[in-house]
Amino acid sequence: MNTESLYSSTDAFDAAVLANRPPSTQPASSRPEAVTDFDLSVVVPAMNEEDSVARLHGRVVEVCRSCDKSVEVIFIDDGSTDATWEKMSGLAGLVSSSVPASRTLAIRLRRNFGKAAALAAGFAVARGRVVLTMDADLQDDPDEIPRFLDAIGQGHDVVSGWKRVRHDPWHKVLPSRVFNAMVSGLTGVRLHDHNCGFKAYRREVLAEVDLYGERHRFIPVLASARGWRVGEIEVLHHPRQHGHSKYGWSRIGKGFLDLMSVYLLTGYGRRPLHLIGSAGLACFAAGSLGMLYLSAMWVITRVSGGEPLHLHATAIFYYCILAVLLGAQCVLAGLIAELIVSVSAARDRSLRQIQIQSNVGGGASVLPMQHVTYSVSQVVGFDDPRGTHS
Repeated sequence: MNTESLYSSTDAFDAAVLANRPPSTQPASSRPEAVTDFDLSVVVPAMNEEDSVARLHGRVVEVCRSCDKSVEVIFIDDGSTDATWEKMSGLAGLVSSSVPASRTLAIRLRRNFGKAAALAAGFAVARGRVVLTMDADLQDDPDEIPRFLDAIGQGHDVVSGWKRVRHDPWHKVLPSRVFNAMVSGLTGVRLHDHNCGFKAYRREVLAEVDLYGERHRFIPVLASARGWRVGEIEVLHHPRQHGHSKYGWSRIGKGFLDLMSVYLLTGYGRRPLHLIGSAGLACFAAGSLGMLYLSAMWVITRVSGGEPLHLHATAIFYYCILAVLLGAQCVLAGLIAELIVSVSAARDRSLRQIQIQSNVGGGASVLPMQHVTYSVSQVVGFDDPRGTHS
């Protein structure tokens, strides 16, 4: 691809992002309707899945045809080194005559940015009323799509799949079950399978979730923290037929760190002093009580005529000093964090007011920029007029 066509491709992607959704920061009463041209958007991140993307595409389109749903399939090539991109770009732009207003898009990232970044790229251009995510390895069964849509129709905003019977090796299943139990216990979002990539969302949910790092598995938790209704359905899970798993043992450590981050953001994101300050007060109180005790013993041992207590020779004296200093620093850090949150909230209110005034004045709505942790190299299918409704 020459330089001119490369720029036009990425420009098409940027234009699709900016025209896709209204600002999520506006009140519902003043927010214009989002562009929703499809009943369903299926977002499929893939890396080195050349043997399965075409078959997956065909099955998704067939399932949507059978339930009379318009669909767009969005493939994201997350740094593949095989022929995955060639297969995706060949499918992009195809429209099934049996499925109304269907289209297929392909997005190629410049390198492997990770699943969260790939999903974020797909979410940025998705135009379906419901957005469904699934893996490209054919372990997720497209025949489950109608059940996800039914669950959304029953009032859920997020529906997560539960692979009760998993066809994966034990060293993936066991850590996953431990991780799921930890996430459910800490966050209060009771799902059997937080790691499952087979999920469905109302499109409005994704406009309020800032996706970066490896937080894709925590979207239900983040959505629940904002008041969206989260549900779960049991889904089929098939053995992998092509390729190999892209996750190793490092996933366990990263998942635990991400869990700590999400727990902090959902529980104390707007009140950091309650967490940091509580720990600081506990340390300060423990150190102060220890100092009072040692001071009292220092006086008593000298008044009673016994062996005097020498503070400099007592290890606990230094621990108490350390606890007092650590407590004071934690309280100070909490106050600084509260100041940052307060300034950020004031800035958000100002931006919200500017955007509302812009809409009232007839100005074009601008999609609020979130963490952009990916770089798009090529896109195919965005200029397909058949994917646009009048």
